Amino acid sequence: MTEAEHPFDRHMLEALICPQTHTTLHYDAEKQELVSKAANLAFPIRNGIPVMLVDEARQLD
Repeated sequence: MTEAEHPFDRHMLEALICPQTHTTLHYDAEKQELVSKAANLAFPIRNGIPVMLVDEARQLD
């Protein structure tokens, strides 16, 4: 299945916080990531499920 077949529930964003800084996250629909500006990390969303592990996050430039 593609990402389009597993849409991310934006209402879930209200309940999620950055596991490192405990701050709010911003949804990047184009990249399918949850972005923590405070931690400078982007957490991937795979098959509609956010992967909230720091080890799986991408460092932002």
